[in-house]
Amino acid sequence: MGADKLGARVRKYREDRSLSREELADAAGLKTEFIAALEDDNLYPSIGPLQKLARALNVRLGTFMDDAVSRDPIVSRQGDREADLTMQKARNKCAAFRFHSLGKGKSDRNMEPFFIEICPEPVEDRKLSSHQGEEFILVNKGSIRVVYGKEEHVLGPGDSIYYNSIVPHYVGAEGDAPAEIYAVIYYP
Repeated sequence: MGADKLGARVRKYREDRSLSREELADAAGLKTEFIAALEDDNLYPSIGPLQKLARALNVRLGTFMDDAVSRDPIVSRQGDREADLTMQKARNKCAAFRFHSLGKGKSDRNMEPFFIEICPEPVEDRKLSSHQGEEFILVNKGSIRVVYGKEEHVLGPGDSIYYNSIVPHYVGAEGDAPAEIYAVIYYP
């Protein structure tokens, strides 16, 4: 699904549960202004807050990105990929992250596999996030910087990292060139 539908989908799940924006924000541990920006303007900083919303609404993160269609096996062809989720920057509207769901269509999945295109972003826009679960990342193209707690790692093509995502972390393109990664996120 495109980013233009994400805010509407979150609003639908919130309204289906008869929750106000304030109640959802409270349940998710987020600010009401964040819920308003997401629903009205499709602005959101990272996947961490979306996971908190999914938990508060009692749905999988993938529910925001695809309709419930259960198939096995799921085959994802490289040439058929379209961005399912675009993380926009609030100030300049530049898409810092473009997520391509590789598990779309499997509604009983326990992992969220993605191909992610990452554009460089200013240092001041780099924010740590944390959420339940684990993440595995394999760099496909370019270089990425991973901040994990107080550690920092720069990874290149073929390098990988696997970590507990409850520890505050940041993943972004290193330098001035875009990067591509494959990532699998597991939420218990």
